[in-house]
Amino acid sequence: MSPSPGPFAWIREDRTVYREGWWAQGLWALAIYRLAAARYARPRGIVRSLWGGAAKLGGKWAECVCGISLPDSATIGRRLRIEHFGGIIVHGATVIGDDCVLRQNVTLGNRSEDRPMEAPVLGDRVQVGAGAVILGAVRIGDDAIIGANAVVLHDVPAGAVAVGNPARILERR
Repeated sequence: MSPSPGPFAWIREDRTVYREGWWAQGLWALAIYRLAAARYARPRGIVRSLWGGAAKLGGKWAECVCGISLPDSATIGRRLRIEHFGGIIVHGATVIGDDCVLRQNVTLGNRSEDRPMEAPVLGDRVQVGAGAVILGAVRIGDDAIIGANAVVLHDVPAGAVAVGNPARILERR
């Protein structure tokens, strides 16, 4: 039987995708997110409440220092890579799959005040270009690429490339 990887094995795994190693601000924000989100595994009570307060402070620190907002209510898969930190906003109901890449000034958010909990769902290995905006209850399929400055308002199929404002689907060669 192999030994348990330990409670903080995720930090080693997340760190493998950052070329800058411990100096990557994306890694700092992701580590704060992982620590904050882990509190949901605890039963309700004083420990979880205090942990929640510390999580809010840590999240605000990451927003101010790193320019990255990763709410602990979002669902983020393994090995998320945040390249070129700054201006990254993720809605609390967003789901991000494994091995995704977010670049600077990306917004993953809701589309309407009438439906505040509708947020994007990104599949595995999705790449989101700089300045891209993905709004509403849209699904981005596995291995899709969202071009820089694209505004995505509709679903993007697996393996597709979406570019432009509003985004249109291009054939992938």
